[in-house]
Amino acid sequence: MKRISVDIGGTFTDCFFVWDDRYVEAKALTTHHNLALGFNEALDLACKRADLDRVTVLSEVDSVRYATTLGTNALIEHKGPKVGAIVTHGFEDAIPLSRGRGYGEGLDYSMQQNLPAAERPDPIVPRAMIRSVKERINSAGKVVARLDPDDVRSVVRELVNAGAEALVVSLVNATENPEHELAIQEIFLDEFPPHELGAIPLLLGHQVSGRKGEYVRATSTIIDGFLHETMFHALSQLSQNLRDFGYDKPMLVIHNSGGMAQMNSTDALQTIHSGPIAGVGAAEHLSSETGVGHVISTDMGGTSFDIGLVPEGGVKHYDFLPTIDRWLVSVPMVHLDTLGAGGGSIASYDRIHNSIKIGPESAGSSPGPACYDRGGLRPTVTDADLLLGYLDPDNYANGYIKLNPKRSRFAVEETLCDNLDMDVIAVAKAIKDGVDEQMAIGIGKELRVRGYLPEDFTMLAYGGNGPLHACGIARHAGIKRVLAPPFSSVFSACGAGNMKQLHFHERGVHVTMYNATTRALYDGYQEFNTVVEELEAMGREDLIRQGFDGADVKFRLELDMRYGNQLLTQAVTLDELNRMNGVGDVLAMIKTFGDVYSHRFGASSAAPEAGIRCNTVRVAAYVDGDVVNFEPLTGSEGRTRPASVGSRSVHFINHDKPLETPIFDQSALTVDAVIAGPAVVTTENTTFLVEPGWRLEPTSQGAVWFLQD
Repeated sequence: MKRISVDIGGTFTDCFFVWDDRYVEAKALTTHHNLALGFNEALDLACKRADLDRVTVLSEVDSVRYATTLGTNALIEHKGPKVGAIVTHGFEDAIPLSRGRGYGEGLDYSMQQNLPAAERPDPIVPRAMIRSVKERINSAGKVVARLDPDDVRSVVRELVNAGAEALVVSLVNATENPEHELAIQEIFLDEFPPHELGAIPLLLGHQVSGRKGEYVRATSTIIDGFLHETMFHALSQLSQNLRDFGYDKPMLVIHNSGGMAQMNSTDALQTIHSGPIAGVGAAEHLSSETGVGHVISTDMGGTSFDIGLVPEGGVKHYDFLPTIDRWLVSVPMVHLDTLGAGGGSIASYDRIHNSIKIGPESAGSSPGPACYDRGGLRPTVTDADLLLGYLDPDNYANGYIKLNPKRSRFAVEETLCDNLDMDVIAVAKAIKDGVDEQMAIGIGKELRVRGYLPEDFTMLAYGGNGPLHACGIARHAGIKRVLAPPFSSVFSACGAGNMKQLHFHERGVHVTMYNATTRALYDGYQEFNTVVEELEAMGREDLIRQGFDGADVKFRLELDMRYGNQLLTQAVTLDELNRMNGVGDVLAMIKTFGDVYSHRFGASSAAPEAGIRCNTVRVAAYVDGDVVNFEPLTGSEGRTRPASVGSRSVHFINHDKPLETPIFDQSALTVDAVIAGPAVVTTENTTFLVEPGWRLEPTSQGAVWFLQD
């Protein structure tokens, strides 16, 4: 296996390079103006460590996979084209009204309750750029009012003349019958052929989301259209860069569904959060291979802190109506909770509470933290870590970035010390403890709202700053076992290397598995199977188009089910059952739903007497491939303390005075070593901070356990 996997984050570009049986990790600063430059720098470093050259590598690798936050950043910054929308007559205000809850989507609970301060986000499509066409299809897919081609031409010309640079079409009940959306596309292409200069993209709602719900399907299509141009140009730039150096295969893009596909089979919407979701995929793979049990994955990079949940058995949680930025969308996406807390998160003075506020604003890679000495003037978490003695100024990122402690001290003093009447070290401790607590609260909330206890989970601490803050986060969260996984500094990039080529296709349905009123089981077997077969055919076509043999394509059936009229729906995966051929199959589906529901919410919570309904049929089509193999997470019986390479004065939370702390390097992380805190271990790509009361026990492949004494 020869493979390059890249995770382009807000601060660093991570590269995980597989060359036969060699695994190499490398990092470089993200170059936002041209992502290819940061990729080339990270790849060159990986090639240097493998004693290879870039041209040789790119001409021989079997695949290059990209995960990127570019789409996320473009959405947050509202950098994109002017989008126009075409809807069914009478539904012109459905998008601006946003179900009446638009002010609260994407905000935390406390902000949602603050109605006097409620503000709706700036619309991606303003009301003036929404037009309607006279047509109507009913909920059964029957045409009630036919489309008028002249009306469509008039509407399209109006939007183009108004400056629309992308068009989206989202008609009522198009998921039941897409006839009118397809007719609008045909008319649009006749009016504005794609080969002409100035041609603009047109996206159809039923192709972006197959589920019912006009508003969420419209917002999904709008975001897809808004990001289309940005993602197309950025990924094309990356693809062309690869071709310039001899890579002649299609570039693969990681999806937020937990799979990947070629660029010509990827929607812009599918790239949102793809980097951290690749890390959740790696956590799932690690859990299933090593039997580590319940896992909470935490990725602390330079810009954000991403939390993913993988219960025992390696089953990820999905969001089927996730919120992206401030918008509710209708795409199957691996569940992820993102906090604005990373190494580059800016610490500012909160005048109202006379305290320190950390994030969500980040210094990013340019100018970066003050200590990077690149023009940053505001203190960050990394500046606090440097002042407390955790980081080696001359050996940060393997010497790639030289840190300037004077800049950190100046930034903290100027911004925070005078306002808080505290010295520099006290402020740095407050920043470190505050960000650890903030991340621990996020972990605790994520677990408890899903019925889990933190003490039952192993925390995976990865990303460039994960092992540095692992002990502090675990202390606040009440977690006793922390694992810095193999290749922890580039773990999300490693996860990208394990992804399968996968596509989800789904359709909204009204299937009553058990009718509580008539006490009857569902018997429309052929109707159900027809839906599944159509979705499988769409998935098979996607993968055949990408060069796979149809015989190699595998399918997984998933259903969204609920009891009676409950709002909460539970996704049920049917690994072996993909058709309904009798009462036994219906009962098996109901039993699987009951088992999953009871496991999540408690045995007494199941309520089949209320009836059992299925709202969505979803098919995952995928092709298996080679994966990175994780070794057992065990070490030798008789562990000994390795020799340190020096010591320095380090400040720890709950200790008034600095402690003289031994410093270790990469050579200390052997399977027969144990390092009791306090200690600092500096490696090529990250720093391990072992706080007092903890010990560090390395295992194979560079994985390291943090255990409480």
